[in-house]
Amino acid sequence: MLDRWSLKLLARPLKYIANKLHQLDVTANQVTVIGFAIGLTVIPLLAMKLYLLALLVILFNRLCDGVDGALARERGATDAGAYLDIVLDFIFYAAVVFGFALADPDQNALAAALLLFSFMGTGSSFLAFAIMAERRTIQSMQYPNKGFYYLGGVAEGTETIMLLLACCLFPAYFVWIAIVFSVICWLTTVARVIGGYFSLKTSRQKTSSR
Repeated sequence: MLDRWSLKLLARPLKYIANKLHQLDVTANQVTVIGFAIGLTVIPLLAMKLYLLALLVILFNRLCDGVDGALARERGATDAGAYLDIVLDFIFYAAVVFGFALADPDQNALAAALLLFSFMGTGSSFLAFAIMAERRTIQSMQYPNKGFYYLGGVAEGTETIMLLLACCLFPAYFVWIAIVFSVICWLTTVARVIGGYFSLKTSRQKTSSR
């Protein structure tokens, strides 16, 4: 829901960083992999309850995620790069939730499982529609620079980052934060499933009538 504004706000600084990296002959895939590799250190950091360090790692990973997209547009985006980016993003999100489960299994494990269950709803509805949209050559009007059809919702990238940071800043409230965000995720999933279904159905009818 907030991505359309946050992406515009961050576009200029991300492009500046991407230009500097481009001059150093750094590729978008290198940024993606480095950001992911460092991002996975969030698991032991959270397990040891080093929440502020984990927060810095999350911010670094998300910075790399923004820079790799800007760098890809600078050097020439590829399907392989877009694929790598989205897969590693979803693994990273799950890694953070797993880290909180390790931090306090007795208190956090069930809420973490609920949140991962909710992520399956948002992730599958997002990626499944992207595949169908590619087949139908449906273009995203809100996010034309994305490497695939970016299906929006209440819970998008910006909201997910806010969730992860809130959990690091207020770890004692992880359970409640996870429950609230799970509800938001399922609202997004239901909206995507219904909206995606009828969008594809309408697209098919238009194609058949030609």
